[in-house]
Amino acid sequence: MAKLQKLPIGDASFESIRAGRCVYVDKTRHIFQLIDEGKYFFLSRPRRFGKSLTVSTIRCLFQGRKELFDGLWIAEHGQWEWKPHPVVFMDFNGISHDTQENLKQGLRRMLAQTAAYYDVISDAPLIKEQFKELILALYHKTGTHVVILIDEYDKPLIDHLGKGATALEIAKANRDILKYFLGVIKDGDVAAALRFVFITGVSKFSRVSIFSELNNLEDITMAEPYTDMLGYTQNEMETYFRPFVKRFAEKKGLSEEHIMAELARHYDGYRFSERDIRVYNPFSVLSALKKKNFKNYWFETGTPTFLVNLLKESDYPVIKIENLQLDELIFSVYDIEHLQPEALLFQTGYITIKDVKDDIYSFHYPNQEVRISFLKFLMFAYIPGNGSDRSLFLRLSAYLQQEDFDAFIETVTAIFASIPYTLESKRDEAYFHTAFFLMVSASGVNAHSEMLTCHGRIDLVMEFTDKIYIIEFKCDQSAEAGICQIRAKGYDHKFKQSGKKIILMGINFDTEKRNVADWKVV
Repeated sequence: MAKLQKLPIGDASFESIRAGRCVYVDKTRHIFQLIDEGKYFFLSRPRRFGKSLTVSTIRCLFQGRKELFDGLWIAEHGQWEWKPHPVVFMDFNGISHDTQENLKQGLRRMLAQTAAYYDVISDAPLIKEQFKELILALYHKTGTHVVILIDEYDKPLIDHLGKGATALEIAKANRDILKYFLGVIKDGDVAAALRFVFITGVSKFSRVSIFSELNNLEDITMAEPYTDMLGYTQNEMETYFRPFVKRFAEKKGLSEEHIMAELARHYDGYRFSERDIRVYNPFSVLSALKKKNFKNYWFETGTPTFLVNLLKESDYPVIKIENLQLDELIFSVYDIEHLQPEALLFQTGYITIKDVKDDIYSFHYPNQEVRISFLKFLMFAYIPGNGSDRSLFLRLSAYLQQEDFDAFIETVTAIFASIPYTLESKRDEAYFHTAFFLMVSASGVNAHSEMLTCHGRIDLVMEFTDKIYIIEFKCDQSAEAGICQIRAKGYDHKFKQSGKKIILMGINFDTEKRNVADWKVV
């Protein structure tokens, strides 16, 4: 059996990947095009999506390390001039930012390390002047234009979001430092010394904050030519990973087509432009192929606590997340003082573009990994329970599949009963609806809330391979009233051509008892 290349899980060093003969999905055509067409660029992508590897690849290019690119597109077709340039590389993952002073000191140390490497002087008393002094010193010493690469610039900001008022003040202070510091790049004499500037991050904050001085910075986050510069396309999956899929299939005793379909269902679906080009999450793909198992690898490396806190603080209707429809302004208005949940959900990778029509963007969860993991995380945040009661939801999908309605309602009732009385005082229909949706979705049910029909909105639809549940919720009324509404509105008409069994369910909640009062299935 032929020996496969290594899968570079967690390795963001282009040099390490190439020297270690690991799989490298060739993105150098995109990189060449980017460098060839401009000078100042910004790119936002979710965490662990390949930003650092892209920065590392560009760094090696400008260092003139031709041997690392043997066999890649840029070496064969790119007409690249392998001339070394001085590179100022700043990785904000490695800078302390818990206080203003620590952020400033971290920036100083990073600048000093670059100055020492190139044997130039850069010791001005202020960080902005130190940065400027370094760039000009490198240019004058080498006679070659300088390259600036900044990775995860926004880490000193997003690490403090959703953690209360004190942490927010730290984020604001760090924002002001970054605005002051990065403004150097626009200075006339500095600009004349620069060859290329590339900045990455998870989030793009408004020009009036971080990038107010960098109005010439081109945001390529949603630019069509670069929508697949990070992540793996379907063609790249077929080209680079077929041997790994084969091994995976052999271990599981399944076909390669089945494994490929499951990889797509779990990890594909990210879309970053109007043009419908989808990419896989690279970290999850590499992890699944190495471990030969389907798990929520990307989600488990970092939970979205600040996002969930923001959603709760703003009383955001979480059941609407997978059916959002917004205009393009949502992609450009990010401000620390007025954080927009929809913008952050998109930037951080928890929702993606589903469709674009008449300048209206529709969003949904990109894939199974994100949908189930995020809804489960939301459920634990919105429906806090005690001990083993927190895992009861796992059985709900099986009960519905088996049509064991008594066990299903008994479990739902137990979950509601486990919620401490003091935690949620507002138990109206909206709360019960949200809680119920999160429970069944987190258990793996393909659930759709507030589905629109020509006769109105269905509270909840739960779809299985052989059956469809149509549910109407009531508060302090009766389950029979829910069934009557489903029939009166003809909610089931939409699904009669599906060939699936249609089950109607009415559920009535008692706001005083704070639980299910009665239910009916027909």
